[in-house]
Amino acid sequence: MSKLLLIDDEADLRYSFQRILDTPEIELTTAASGEEGLRLIPKLKPDLVIMDIRLAGITGLETLRRIRQIDPKLLVILMTAYGTTQTAIEAMKLGAYDYLLKPFDVPKLKDLIATALKAAHDMTQVVSYQPLLEEEDYEQGIVGRSEPMQQVFKLIGQLAATDATALISGESGTGKELVARAIYHHSNRSQQPFLAVNCAAIPEQLLESELFGHERGAFTGAATQRIGKFEQCNHGTLFLDEIGDMTPATQTKILRVLQSGTFERVGGNQPISVDVRIIAATNRGLEQAVASRQFREDLFYRLNVVRIHLPPLRERRDDIRLLVNYFLQAFAKEQERAPKSIAPGVIRALEKYHWPGNVRELENIIRRALVVAKGDAILLGDLPAEITGQGPAGSVPLPSAGAGQGGVEDVVRLARQLFAWARRDPKLRIIPAVERELVIQALKEANGNQVHAAKLLGITRATLRKRIEKFQIERELSIK
Repeated sequence: MSKLLLIDDEADLRYSFQRILDTPEIELTTAASGEEGLRLIPKLKPDLVIMDIRLAGITGLETLRRIRQIDPKLLVILMTAYGTTQTAIEAMKLGAYDYLLKPFDVPKLKDLIATALKAAHDMTQVVSYQPLLEEEDYEQGIVGRSEPMQQVFKLIGQLAATDATALISGESGTGKELVARAIYHHSNRSQQPFLAVNCAAIPEQLLESELFGHERGAFTGAATQRIGKFEQCNHGTLFLDEIGDMTPATQTKILRVLQSGTFERVGGNQPISVDVRIIAATNRGLEQAVASRQFREDLFYRLNVVRIHLPPLRERRDDIRLLVNYFLQAFAKEQERAPKSIAPGVIRALEKYHWPGNVRELENIIRRALVVAKGDAILLGDLPAEITGQGPAGSVPLPSAGAGQGGVEDVVRLARQLFAWARRDPKLRIIPAVERELVIQALKEANGNQVHAAKLLGITRATLRKRIEKFQIERELSIK
């Protein structure tokens, strides 16, 4: 029988848990405060603790910190109605096994408890922790309550407590640098430098010098010695954005730093030792780049110690309302004026749009809407035509995810616009034209990866291959 301790100051919730977990396999004990729970733990020796973050008396996070002092191996699941970035990161930094957002789904709760109890019996390592920050906020600018983003927050917290190398993947505009900064901000190196280098924005002949520095006379124009980012960032964190665009020579030097902690300046022969944590990011499929010999396999595995994948905005539509409110508040503070409201129809239009530019595009759309809005509220007419579906061919919002009545209405509206275009162009054959364009856009969306493109289209890879051949698309795109 497994022993479970519930710490919560709400009598109704304690009663609900007693009903939910009334099984022969679990012995449930409850406590009404963090103080009471801490008194029970040495005597009860529970296998798992579940508790609220906000408690009367000491907080759940402070209780967690003290639990770590009593028994570092004891697993703790936190409950919160405030799933902010700060809460998620600090909970995971302090060693929480997981956390639940209220209101929670009972089947998911039971599955999580079962998984945690199994892990409790298997766990052998002490969970590390760090002193918590007291306030919950969005100071990092990472906003989201969707399940994909909660997973990102958990990984940030787990990474922040270590010096592990991390690889952040995701499309442009998803916020990869924000995630890198969040890892840095909550890490042991937060008092040391953080430097970011966009490997795609610096010419290849200058990138090596930018990272490693150069000696005087190393090349034409090298009039003085230069200290590179690695030396500047000693004991700190270096963020290498778009690392997939590095030349093979630079990749080799990065690998040497990761393996030995040493490098040489361009034109130099004296090894320089540094202690730098590397966080890398890419919007390319590095696995495909490795397969095509465009990226070193050994470097990929060195970087890919912990992978954080940022979902595109179209896969986290539930967060769009939160993001809009966040941007409205942030821009209002920036302009020192009261935030404008937003009409419900605007939110619905934003949630249906396919967001090729992700969160960065949404931020720019809201900023633009604030400029053109004539009153105290943003209206549908303040959005660009491609958002509202009134733009030219190719800019129609895609149907929202889900097969409900709203999705059917989207398809009907899209079909009517296609028919209107066909009337203007009698030579247009709708089905072949749309099918061909869908295949092209899916391949672009998947960076040429046929498996991912087929998944987007809801067809098999073999069927996709036939369409590529039928429409002779291979000549237009670099397909992998």
